[in-house]
Amino acid sequence: MNSPDFNGFVKEIQEQGWPVYGLELWQDGRLDAAFGDTQNTRYPIYSVTKSMVSIAVGMASEDGLLNINDCVLQYLPAKYVQTMSAKQQETYGHITLRRLMTMSVGGFPFRPSGSNWLEEALSIPLENPDVRTFSYSNVPAYLTGVAVSSAVDERLDRYLNRRLFAPLGIPDPPCQFSPEGFFYGATGMELTVNELSRIGLMLSNEGTYAQKQIVPPAYVKEATSVQQLNREGGYGYFFWKYRDGFSLNGKWGQKCYVLPEQKMVITFLSHMEEGSDAVRKCMEKHLLDHS
Repeated sequence: MNSPDFNGFVKEIQEQGWPVYGLELWQDGRLDAAFGDTQNTRYPIYSVTKSMVSIAVGMASEDGLLNINDCVLQYLPAKYVQTMSAKQQETYGHITLRRLMTMSVGGFPFRPSGSNWLEEALSIPLENPDVRTFSYSNVPAYLTGVAVSSAVDERLDRYLNRRLFAPLGIPDPPCQFSPEGFFYGATGMELTVNELSRIGLMLSNEGTYAQKQIVPPAYVKEATSVQQLNREGGYGYFFWKYRDGFSLNGKWGQKCYVLPEQKMVITFLSHMEEGSDAVRKCMEKHLLDHS
């Protein structure tokens, strides 16, 4: 098999006029090739933000501050839980952090709304909370982020800055908050292509970066393995299964593919409101399925 045809991938991006901001290919832990703006500008990563929440869960779990098999209500601010109806408390009593992170609770709207997202989310009537079904929504990531923030007793963006981003040399990424002041968790963060690559490299190395263990290896393996089946092939804890590895995905073409067996990390950020799947297919043709 020949080497990845990075230049062929770039050429097709340019010929097609796809709005890809930047692209990096890493092999064996080293930057093999780059195209476009990979280090100068931070771009929206949309739902890749959810994977940052998952990493926070792994770190907090290692510190003994939470357990993903606990009910989410155990970690949410008490003043919100106490104002829930008895019926809602019973309904949410079936929902663990693990269920939220696997998107296996049906009935949530796609995104939170209102002037107080947490209050609104906890009032949503969920039917059959025990039934596991893949139902993608921003609400589970938001609720998980609030739970982690309460568990670590720190605003989640600050916790991530201190425990994840600083060790990776990533200074305070922009992020979004709910009207009541919680880290959104589902979207709203911005990174450069290179910064996202560093996160992928850390995960590909079982949670280690520059000889520093950031996320427990066992959690990385569990979080990036299939925990919930779906039509895309499977979902972990806010990570998507991809071939023999996994991916961090945002809408409109934000991608970080981690392929441990090939010792490869491929990252690109783009803004394609339609047709972003074409970039993935082109990437596979030139970098993964070449012969």
